Amino acid sequence: MNDETLDDLAESVARRAHLLGRTVAVAESLTGGMASAALARAEGAAEWFRGSVVAYSSEVKYDLLDVPDGPVVSGPAAAAMARRVRELLGADLAVAVTGSGGPDPQDGKPPGTVYLAAAGEPGGEEVFRLDLEGEPGEICGSAAAEVLRVLVARLTAQQPPVGATGGSG
Repeated sequence: MNDETLDDLAESVARRAHLLGRTVAVAESLTGGMASAALARAEGAAEWFRGSVVAYSSEVKYDLLDVPDGPVVSGPAAAAMARRVRELLGADLAVAVTGSGGPDPQDGKPPGTVYLAAAGEPGGEEVFRLDLEGEPGEICGSAAAEVLRVLVARLTAQQPPVGATGGSG
Protein backbone atom coordinates (compact mmCIF):
# COMPACT_ATOMS: atom_id res chain seq x y z
CA MET A 1 0.00 0.00 0.00
CA ASN A 2 1.36 3.41 -0.89
CA ASP A 3 0.26 6.99 -0.32
CA GLU A 4 -0.82 7.32 -3.94
CA THR A 5 -3.38 4.56 -3.51
CA LEU A 6 -4.68 6.12 -0.29
CA ASP A 7 -4.82 9.50 -2.03
CA ASP A 8 -6.71 8.03 -5.00
CA LEU A 9 -9.28 6.46 -2.67
CA ALA A 10 -9.57 9.69 -0.68
CA GLU A 11 -10.22 11.63 -3.91
CA SER A 12 -13.07 9.21 -4.65
CA VAL A 13 -14.48 9.91 -1.19
CA ALA A 14 -14.10 13.65 -1.85
CA ARG A 15 -15.99 13.51 -5.16
CA ARG A 16 -18.88 11.49 -3.74
CA ALA A 17 -19.17 13.40 -0.48
CA HIS A 18 -19.17 16.70 -2.37
CA LEU A 19 -21.75 15.46 -4.88
CA LEU A 20 -24.04 14.14 -2.15
CA GLY A 21 -23.51 16.98 0.30
CA ARG A 22 -22.46 14.47 2.98
CA THR A 23 -19.88 14.85 5.73
CA VAL A 24 -17.57 12.10 6.93
CA ALA A 25 -15.49 11.36 10.03
CA VAL A 26 -13.08 8.61 10.98
CA ALA A 27 -11.99 6.92 14.22
CA GLU A 28 -8.66 5.17 13.88
CA SER A 29 -6.68 2.99 16.21
CA LEU A 30 -4.51 0.47 14.37
CA THR A 31 -3.88 2.83 11.45
CA GLY A 32 -2.77 5.75 13.60
CA GLY A 33 -4.28 8.44 11.38
CA MET A 34 -3.24 7.11 7.95
CA ALA A 35 -6.78 7.25 6.51
CA SER A 36 -7.43 10.66 8.07
CA ALA A 37 -4.25 12.10 6.60
CA ALA A 38 -5.29 10.99 3.12
CA LEU A 39 -8.78 12.46 3.58
CA ALA A 40 -7.31 15.76 4.77
CA ARG A 41 -5.19 15.95 1.60
CA ALA A 42 -8.18 15.38 -0.71
CA GLU A 43 -9.74 18.20 -2.68
CA GLY A 44 -12.28 20.28 -0.80
CA ALA A 45 -11.72 18.42 2.48
CA ALA A 46 -12.78 21.45 4.53
CA GLU A 47 -16.25 21.11 2.99
CA TRP A 48 -16.96 17.43 3.75
CA PHE A 49 -14.32 16.01 6.15
CA ARG A 50 -15.39 16.70 9.74
CA GLY A 51 -12.20 15.24 11.21
CA SER A 52 -10.99 12.22 13.09
CA VAL A 53 -10.11 10.77 16.44
CA VAL A 54 -6.94 8.71 16.58
CA ALA A 55 -7.49 6.56 19.65
CA TYR A 56 -4.43 4.35 19.78
CA SER A 57 -4.61 3.70 23.53
CA SER A 58 -7.27 1.33 24.85
CA GLU A 59 -8.07 3.83 27.60
CA VAL A 60 -8.88 6.51 25.03
CA LYS A 61 -11.20 4.10 23.26
CA TYR A 62 -13.00 3.38 26.52
CA ASP A 63 -13.07 6.94 27.86
CA LEU A 64 -13.62 9.03 24.74
CA LEU A 65 -15.23 6.69 22.22
CA ASP A 66 -17.48 4.75 24.61
CA VAL A 67 -16.04 1.35 23.68
CA PRO A 68 -17.66 -1.22 25.98
CA ASP A 69 -15.55 -3.08 28.54
CA GLY A 70 -13.78 -5.98 26.90
CA PRO A 71 -11.40 -6.46 24.03
CA VAL A 72 -10.71 -3.45 21.82
CA VAL A 73 -9.91 -5.70 18.87
CA SER A 74 -13.52 -6.65 18.23
CA GLY A 75 -16.59 -5.84 16.21
CA PRO A 76 -18.42 -4.24 19.15
CA ALA A 77 -15.44 -1.95 19.79
CA ALA A 78 -15.32 -0.86 16.14
CA ALA A 79 -19.08 -0.23 16.10
CA ALA A 80 -18.92 1.88 19.27
CA MET A 81 -15.99 3.87 17.84
CA ALA A 82 -17.89 4.61 14.62
CA ARG A 83 -21.08 5.64 16.41
CA ARG A 84 -19.29 7.89 18.89
CA VAL A 85 -16.97 9.65 16.43
CA ARG A 86 -19.97 10.35 14.22
CA GLU A 87 -21.75 11.89 17.19
CA LEU A 88 -18.71 13.80 18.51
CA LEU A 89 -17.86 15.34 15.14
CA GLY A 90 -21.39 15.77 13.77
CA ALA A 91 -20.80 13.74 10.61
CA ASP A 92 -23.36 12.11 8.36
CA LEU A 93 -21.18 9.02 7.97
CA ALA A 94 -18.31 7.65 10.06
CA VAL A 95 -15.98 4.70 9.72
CA ALA A 96 -13.82 3.24 12.49
CA VAL A 97 -10.94 0.77 12.47
CA THR A 98 -9.34 -1.27 15.24
CA GLY A 99 -7.15 -4.33 15.04
CA SER A 100 -4.01 -6.26 15.76
CA GLY A 101 -1.13 -5.07 13.61
CA GLY A 102 1.53 -7.30 15.09
CA PRO A 103 4.10 -8.51 15.43
CA ASP A 104 2.41 -9.98 18.53
CA PRO A 105 -1.26 -10.85 19.06
CA GLN A 106 -3.54 -8.33 20.79
CA ASP A 107 -6.63 -9.25 22.78
CA GLY A 108 -5.97 -12.85 21.77
CA LYS A 109 -6.29 -11.95 18.09
CA PRO A 110 -3.46 -12.78 15.67
CA PRO A 111 -1.72 -10.01 13.74
CA GLY A 112 -3.81 -8.97 10.74
CA THR A 113 -7.16 -9.28 12.52
CA VAL A 114 -8.94 -6.01 11.76
CA TYR A 115 -12.44 -4.77 12.48
CA LEU A 116 -14.06 -1.94 10.56
CA ALA A 117 -17.41 -0.38 11.31
CA ALA A 118 -19.52 2.19 9.52
CA ALA A 119 -22.26 4.24 11.14
CA GLY A 120 -24.65 6.78 9.68
CA GLU A 121 -26.15 7.65 6.36
CA PRO A 122 -26.18 6.24 3.91
CA GLY A 123 -26.52 2.67 5.06
CA GLY A 124 -26.99 2.54 8.83
CA GLU A 125 -24.52 0.49 10.86
CA GLU A 126 -22.28 -2.31 9.56
CA VAL A 127 -19.29 -4.17 10.99
CA PHE A 128 -16.68 -6.01 8.93
CA ARG A 129 -13.85 -8.35 9.94
CA LEU A 130 -10.74 -8.53 7.81
CA ASP A 131 -7.84 -10.97 8.05
CA LEU A 132 -4.87 -9.15 6.53
CA GLU A 133 -1.37 -10.43 5.94
CA GLY A 134 2.05 -8.85 6.06
CA GLU A 135 4.36 -6.93 8.30
CA PRO A 136 2.83 -4.41 10.73
CA GLY A 137 3.30 -1.48 8.31
CA GLU A 138 1.66 -3.41 5.49
CA ILE A 139 -1.28 -4.40 7.69
CA CYS A 140 -1.77 -0.77 8.74
CA GLY A 141 -1.61 0.47 5.15
CA SER A 142 -4.06 -2.16 3.94
CA ALA A 143 -6.44 -1.40 6.82
CA ALA A 144 -6.30 2.36 6.05
CA ALA A 145 -7.15 1.62 2.42
CA GLU A 146 -10.11 -0.49 3.57
CA VAL A 147 -11.40 2.41 5.68
CA LEU A 148 -11.41 4.57 2.56
CA ARG A 149 -12.95 1.80 0.43
CA VAL A 150 -15.82 1.47 2.92
CA LEU A 151 -16.41 5.23 2.72
CA VAL A 152 -16.39 5.09 -1.10
CA ALA A 153 -18.77 2.12 -1.14
CA ARG A 154 -21.20 3.70 1.30
CA LEU A 155 -21.21 7.01 -0.56
CA THR A 156 -21.51 5.28 -3.95
CA ALA A 157 -24.58 3.37 -2.77
CA GLN A 158 -26.49 6.63 -2.38
CA GLN A 159 -27.92 8.45 -5.36
CA PRO A 160 -27.06 12.15 -5.75
CA PRO A 161 -29.83 14.73 -5.42
CA VAL A 162 -31.76 15.50 -8.61
CA GLY A 163 -29.84 18.07 -10.63
CA ALA A 164 -26.46 17.35 -9.00
CA THR A 165 -23.51 17.05 -11.34
CA GLY A 166 -20.34 15.07 -10.89
CA GLY A 167 -17.93 17.89 -11.70
CA SER A 168 -14.66 18.29 -9.88
CA GLY A 169 -14.87 19.66 -6.40
